[in-house]
Amino acid sequence: MAGATAGVELARRMAREHQGSDFGGELKHLAAEISLDRQALLRLMGSLDVPVRRYKIYGAWAGEKIGRLKPNGRVVRRSGLSTVVELEGMRLGVEGKALLWRALLALAPREPRLDTQRLQELLDGARQQTEALDALHTSAVRNCLTDRPGQRNAEADR
Repeated sequence: MAGATAGVELARRMAREHQGSDFGGELKHLAAEISLDRQALLRLMGSLDVPVRRYKIYGAWAGEKIGRLKPNGRVVRRSGLSTVVELEGMRLGVEGKALLWRALLALAPREPRLDTQRLQELLDGARQQTEALDALHTSAVRNCLTDRPGQRNAEADR
């Protein structure tokens, strides 16, 4: 749940920051899906009587905010690689979520409170999110390396 909370915060922030850009629409869509997945996880935890640890959720929320402070040599502006790094972070979160859905699918035949069909839908959604993030990452890397040819090496060092 902590990871899901941090992932939702990151996805929403990226969608806001890239609103109006080539990435904006896809990031907005991903943020909505990731938020829905977090809600599904909350419902699942409730049905399995897994307690929600609020302090972990608050910690993840704060951690995402602190994670924005990157030592990239810039105080106000974002580094050209910030989008690349943030997309990589989102992808790691989606991969972790997919591993959870797979593990629960393996348990589903022995656990009547688990809905196999719903877990498969969540896993399929995670795969689609991974594909979308991979495409965005490729575009972000291309933009970072081609849009600023004079600063390429300096940005890569950060």
